[in-house]
Amino acid sequence: MKETHLKREIGFFTAFSTVMGTVIGGGVFFKVASVVAANYSASMTIIAWLLGGLLTLCAGLTSAEIAAALPHTGGAIKYVEYTYGKLPAFLMGWAQILVYYPANIAALSIIFSTQVLNLFHLETMWHVPIAIACGLSLTLINFLGARVGGSLQSITLIFKLIPIALIILFGLFTPGQVDVSWWPVSTGHNIGFWTAFGGGLLATMFAYDGWINIGTVAGELKNPEKDLPKAIVLGLLLITVVYALINFVFLKTIPVDQIAGNQNTASETALALFGQYGGKLVTIGILISVYGAINGYTLTGMRVPFAMAEENSLPFSQHFKKLSSRTYVPYFAGMVQLGIAIIMMCLGSFDLLTDMLVFVMWIFNVLIFIAIFILRKREPALRRPYRVPWYPVVPVIAIVGGAFILILTLLTQPGLAMVGLLLTGAGIPVYFYKQK
Repeated sequence: MKETHLKREIGFFTAFSTVMGTVIGGGVFFKVASVVAANYSASMTIIAWLLGGLLTLCAGLTSAEIAAALPHTGGAIKYVEYTYGKLPAFLMGWAQILVYYPANIAALSIIFSTQVLNLFHLETMWHVPIAIACGLSLTLINFLGARVGGSLQSITLIFKLIPIALIILFGLFTPGQVDVSWWPVSTGHNIGFWTAFGGGLLATMFAYDGWINIGTVAGELKNPEKDLPKAIVLGLLLITVVYALINFVFLKTIPVDQIAGNQNTASETALALFGQYGGKLVTIGILISVYGAINGYTLTGMRVPFAMAEENSLPFSQHFKKLSSRTYVPYFAGMVQLGIAIIMMCLGSFDLLTDMLVFVMWIFNVLIFIAIFILRKREPALRRPYRVPWYPVVPVIAIVGGAFILILTLLTQPGLAMVGLLLTGAGIPVYFYKQK
């Protein structure tokens, strides 16, 4: 079988920009409500964001080794297939189709609608219709072709960073309305330390989502041994600092009791910092940022069932691999993805959907971390342009952190975890049926 050799044309700055662009999304503005609700403590909230960044850093450094070693296979699904075989890889793709991409689209559409209602003071009866209209509009935009969807992604990338920069810069130099206590580290509302610690860490994971895609450029880097770890370390460290700073601004501007469970925290902070009109402009910037994040999941999500259908892995593969005659877009896959997302919009909340997708995908993330040890033993001669630094400490931290997230979800949200497992496990009979 002939291998495609990728051209090594990407330098450090492009790799660094890829790290920043793939991780920073809508969660930075809205997950503070869940983190604070888990602990009711400013100090515990900041610690949760810092530890979430450390875990993400170890995860990114670990997964990048297998990405650099297998650049021709492309994507996390192929890493799992190479190490464990076709069934686990199929289940990961199945979970992405049924849970990961639709849940991201649904959760962010819900949060988009929440911000629209708050901005224009609309009745709550419009909540679900606006969310559906948001998801539908982006699916239709992407039906116009990959170039249109890609252009929208490039434009909204700028708006992703503007509200963050404005809130941090103005917030740090504006006198705070709340006294933020850093020490002693404690929890509020009589919440146990480990409950607060675990719940806060779990809530940050959605905001750090996207790190698994960092290694996809590994095969095209001019100097992967040097540039890849540097891009990951600097990129994720900067993201962690940005997340900690913007949450510090939230905490010094609004009391924790008013942040907990309040998904309008970012817009209310903007109003407090910039006044009525300035705050609304920043909120519009946040809305554009969220719209762009949904577009990213819409654009990439519909191509997963298309790719699996080309291998005849899915029921109705003949429909999933159909492309529109003019724009060459997998329109049937896009419609199915939107249909699942709309069902989720009607049934789930932002936090419920994000926690479920984090739980399901971290099952496969942990498998990828373990794959580093398996492949080093099974294939010591495999060419590795990049090796994870401080081996085996960094992969072990990633595995332990991932296992902690999974166990915590099973203990604290068993119903949600079981739904995620059942949706993923439903792919097993489908796989064997298609094999037969």
